[in-house]
Amino acid sequence: MRTVYLDNHSATKLDKRVFEAMIPYLTEYYGNPQSLHKLGQISLKAIEEARQEVAGLLGAQSNEIYFTSCGTEANNWAIKGIAWAYRGKGNHIITSKIEHVSVLNTLNYLAQHGYEITYLDVDQYGMVDPDSLTKAITDATILISIQHANPEIGTIQPIEELAKIAKSKGILFHTDAVASCGIIPIDVNKLGIDLLSLSGSTMYGPKGVGALYIRKNTKIISLIHGGIQENSKRAGSENVPAIVGLGKACALAKAEMELRNKTLCQLRDRIITEIPQKIEYVYLNGHPTNRLPNNVNFSFEFIEGESITLLLDEKGIYVSSGSTCSSKTLKMSHVLQALKIDPAVAQGTITMTLGWDLTDEDIAYVIATLPPIVAQLRDLSPLYSHFKKTGERKIAGPKLNSHNK
Repeated sequence: MRTVYLDNHSATKLDKRVFEAMIPYLTEYYGNPQSLHKLGQISLKAIEEARQEVAGLLGAQSNEIYFTSCGTEANNWAIKGIAWAYRGKGNHIITSKIEHVSVLNTLNYLAQHGYEITYLDVDQYGMVDPDSLTKAITDATILISIQHANPEIGTIQPIEELAKIAKSKGILFHTDAVASCGIIPIDVNKLGIDLLSLSGSTMYGPKGVGALYIRKNTKIISLIHGGIQENSKRAGSENVPAIVGLGKACALAKAEMELRNKTLCQLRDRIITEIPQKIEYVYLNGHPTNRLPNNVNFSFEFIEGESITLLLDEKGIYVSSGSTCSSKTLKMSHVLQALKIDPAVAQGTITMTLGWDLTDEDIAYVIATLPPIVAQLRDLSPLYSHFKKTGERKIAGPKLNSHNK
């Protein structure tokens, strides 16, 4: 049976070249980077080379890159670190309603400790309106945190325009780029941002490592205290093999991004075009064109996304029925809720995140396998049975790109 992995935002397969770069630091060069002896200094040099590779992917300076355990830690550090550093200036933070839970739950925590949080609405495609950001800013605003791209629906935000608004008001701007870093080009200076979070697990690097870009001279409070690691800003023994792997993944992404995206866009667009031709009452969520090259998010009316996911799994096709960190909650995604999609439609949603090593044959298999599964589930659906008998639909229908509304 063919296996097709379409859950690459949840976790990507470790690139063999990344693994090979990591091996010496797992077996031979195991010294602590803070040690003065030769083995320690070899590890330290490897970390600094990896820092340069991460910086090179972002157009940043190497001394602006700080390694973390994951994207979630980077988001926590960016938000809490700025909030605490600037609490004498103000207590207001602005974000959007479709951020990753590591951002939303961090802000919920701050709200319980005296901070005021504004959650911006998004349009039907998941886009933040720059005018709404301008109107939300107050004299107490100290930070704006808007994701670069949404991992669930793939929409890419107008970060450069949003950050320009923040800069005009003297407000720091953070973006969660876990879904986009290594997938699409990012230049922190062109975007005009002050902080950026990324993760190795979504760009063919190792799990358990991430990084936070902090623009030079940005004041920030540390979350983890102890030793002098990461320029005394993030204590704890460095995970040298993972850091080396992240650096290698960033170098490969920079070198191969254009070629990878050419493949991804072709495969993504084939799915987006052909699935609605074969399945009725299917809706594409997210922006129709301004979306990640590896993202497809469909809602199938009358059925549940979890059921589609499980039946696809039996056929060797692995997708997600929601964002990875919330898919087990068995409730409507907060992202789809923000898009104001009818719950009856939203429950039938799956996300496919493609990998650059997929083939036309893989996508053909997915396109051939999905329609019978949808038909099977609809045959068991009382909602679909009622619709077929009466023509009545108990929903208003989402205002999205759709087939056979």
